[in-house]
Amino acid sequence: MSEKAIVAGVGMVKFAKPGQNEDYDVMAEKAVRLALKDAGIEYSEVQQAYASYIYGDSTCGQKALYRVGETAIPIINVNNNCSSGSTALFLARQAVAGGMVECALVVGFEQMRPGALGTSWDDRPSPFEDFTGHMNKLGYPVTQAGPAPCVFGAGGMDYLKKYDANPDIFGKVAVKTRNHAMKNPYALFTKPMTLEEVMTSPVIYEPHLTRFMACPPTCGAAAAIVCSEDFAKRHGINHGVEIAGQGMATDHSDSWDSAMNLVGAQMTRRAAAVAYEQAGMGPEDVNVVELHDCFTPNEVITYEGLGLCGEGEASKLINDGDNTYGGRVVVNPSGGLMSKGHPIGATGVAQCVELCWHLRGMAEDRQVEGARVALQHNLGLGGAAVVTMYKI
Repeated sequence: MSEKAIVAGVGMVKFAKPGQNEDYDVMAEKAVRLALKDAGIEYSEVQQAYASYIYGDSTCGQKALYRVGETAIPIINVNNNCSSGSTALFLARQAVAGGMVECALVVGFEQMRPGALGTSWDDRPSPFEDFTGHMNKLGYPVTQAGPAPCVFGAGGMDYLKKYDANPDIFGKVAVKTRNHAMKNPYALFTKPMTLEEVMTSPVIYEPHLTRFMACPPTCGAAAAIVCSEDFAKRHGINHGVEIAGQGMATDHSDSWDSAMNLVGAQMTRRAAAVAYEQAGMGPEDVNVVELHDCFTPNEVITYEGLGLCGEGEASKLINDGDNTYGGRVVVNPSGGLMSKGHPIGATGVAQCVELCWHLRGMAEDRQVEGARVALQHNLGLGGAAVVTMYKI
């Protein structure tokens, strides 16, 4: 890829509990208009658009973007489970960096229902059949709690066994994340929690995964304008953030050997390696991270997959406070999925928005001082992991 890809403008709406939200097309329109305004361009200058969501009929992207304008551009709808937003960003970056277009729009949105995630298609094979089958073989049964809590809970138990770790690390991550959210006006949950509250909340997967270690479903939208360096210069965009490297990986045939790999540890390592190589930087250069903490065990596992610490060293990272302000790197200053919620199609794009705000010095009370390099991790079971490096 010969062209630099620049995030020229971003925007998002505050996420809301299901039933307290606007319709998906209204939320998406608001996020897009904010991103266009931030970039200082008109919608007529966008040459392609990528719309990510997983709950909705086909061409919801067109429904949402027609509210902004009907300009005959290609609109590609993206459904890649929980990594849909960053997959859309991956495609937009490819289009710009490959010289196919000079300006692309990414919008992610989701209008969710209350309660645990479930399938919409029970009359055909589920993409999770293989995952649940392998979990059962590994001795981690998938129970009535549903596939997501069981699979990520099993990944956490696998980590504890392998490294003889204390399960309170999962609770400490939740406490850290909620403390970050207190300073984020876009977070849904901003009340602090104690370690005791997290550890004694109802167990959703035996023996250690509790309710306060799981993110809630929410509704929301986020958008980003991705353009070439020449486009940015011609339009006087001087606050752009460069996508310095980006890697995407799916499962490998040897992913089935452990519960941690079944929840994306190996995919994360592969995607991160590509992103670091493209950027010419490593985890030691990163100042701020937004990673996919749908369950706190996944955040713990991801620290090591991204190289933020060595294998088996997540406990030390957490106990030393090296995952928060004053430590080596600030992880999920937004409060993450745990505090903002997880409107699936919007999540990856919202991570991009948050990181761009930090690199531009616009994150207000939660600003990571001196941030110049940021790292994004977005994971979807089934499976896909996208890791993105940003720099100014």
